[in-house]
Amino acid sequence: MDRIVLSLLVDNTAGVLSRVAGLFSRRGYNIESLTVGETADPKYSRMTVVSNGDKVTLAQIESQLSKLEDVRDIKELIPGKSVYRELILVKVKANANDRQAINAVANIFRATIVDVGKDSLTVMVTGDQSKMDALITLLEDYEILELARTGLTGLSRGADDVRWLP
Repeated sequence: MDRIVLSLLVDNTAGVLSRVAGLFSRRGYNIESLTVGETADPKYSRMTVVSNGDKVTLAQIESQLSKLEDVRDIKELIPGKSVYRELILVKVKANANDRQAINAVANIFRATIVDVGKDSLTVMVTGDQSKMDALITLLEDYEILELARTGLTGLSRGADDVRWLP
């Protein structure tokens, strides 16, 4: 199964997210990850959509998205030619004896301890998906209490592929 990462520039209006998600739902396509945020120009938002399927399905997804009225631009973010990042927060059960060891694991991944409770630590880290998965694997030894992932977001490298809208 292949994977596609699409960067959509969409109108920043009510219902756009629903229309994009609805397209996937109606056609039976799976969304692996979806992130949305306003751009430097408040008229537009950028969506990063990650999906998987065979080559025909992925081409169909891109084609159907381009037909939506609110979608102004679509770029496929190609590995090696794009920068992808994800953020996770992991709350780990931690007594006084575990704190130093968990902090050492966090430091290996350049993660930050963002909250300390009486019997837990919350670790925050950004990076690519393999880095996130590796950190989670190591922290499983300490009992993960809660975990939140933002989903993938990304941009193409360099300025050659930037598209300006009126």
